[in-house]
Amino acid sequence: MTKKQSIRDYGIKIGILDTGERNTIADVNGVKVGHVTLNDGDRINTGVTAILPHEENVFLKKPIAACHVINGFGKSIGLMQIEELGTLETPIILTNTFNAPTAAEALIEHSLHNNEDIGIKTGTVNPVVGECNDAYLNDIRGQHVNTSHVLEAIHSASIDFEQGDVGAGTGMSCYGLKGGIGSASRVIKLGKEKYTLGVLVLSNFGQKKDLIIKGSPIGEEIEKQDEAKDYYGEKGSVMVIMATDLPCSSRQLKRLCKRVSFGLSRTGAYAFNGSGDVVIGFSTAAKIEHYPKKEVRTIKVINEENLNQCFRAVVESTEEAVLNSMTFAKTVVGRNGHKRSSLNEYLNELL
Repeated sequence: MTKKQSIRDYGIKIGILDTGERNTIADVNGVKVGHVTLNDGDRINTGVTAILPHEENVFLKKPIAACHVINGFGKSIGLMQIEELGTLETPIILTNTFNAPTAAEALIEHSLHNNEDIGIKTGTVNPVVGECNDAYLNDIRGQHVNTSHVLEAIHSASIDFEQGDVGAGTGMSCYGLKGGIGSASRVIKLGKEKYTLGVLVLSNFGQKKDLIIKGSPIGEEIEKQDEAKDYYGEKGSVMVIMATDLPCSSRQLKRLCKRVSFGLSRTGAYAFNGSGDVVIGFSTAAKIEHYPKKEVRTIKVINEENLNQCFRAVVESTEEAVLNSMTFAKTVVGRNGHKRSSLNEYLNELL
């Protein structure tokens, strides 16, 4: 079994900014991540990952949010309202494509349980779900994720969480190798203040020959050794969740979300026609009350000219999170004997 480790354990440092304490999205205060992994050692290789934006009732205290679709071949749920209103009102759930509706149903159940007014004294709730297709390693037609798995992922969320082939990442592939859940963070210094920006990816994209690690076209060498079919190739996807405690407007968050594409491209991504590449970002700096006490609200936002370092933080965190999703993942043999090798099997020899 391949030891789970980060890309930094190979002496590879991505970027120039300092990382947070854990070098994960949970370095943003209040953010937690939970997994439920479904793996029978054969055809079932799937699961659920939940991202909680803060520790309070998300419906009543909505983080400012934004989203960006790099390439829209996907079945995400809830993006339209984020785009229109600029807030998030549920945890974010990641899972496989066919279980996205189940995840949305579970989020509705979770919200109704915690808010007796929804649908009676106030409006409905907007569940937010992201997905990737794990059919190469997983029996996706079996739709093995149920609502109890989603609720368990929410309730088990913690600041310390696993990466690699866990949760929603259990059956995912990246650059023709094993992908999954990866995360990284950066510290942003603005004057006397420090802020944190963290990224979590669900990686399921890319062609083996295109993989780049810190500028080195390592995928070309791996392709010579690993003859396993890319399968996804031009059809793969990636979900990226970005969190920060920077005081931002929804418009500014969207600008940050757009920079994710540069971090992906630094690993060799091209956002092909059949690729579903979606970014959801939120800020914990301000929470919009569902029942406002005043007609007008004042929100602090960062000066636009100070966003450059924040853009760099997004790019560096995204690039490292993708690589971590692969180095933390072990080699997996799944449905119909399909195999995805861990990147770790090649790094010691090729670096």
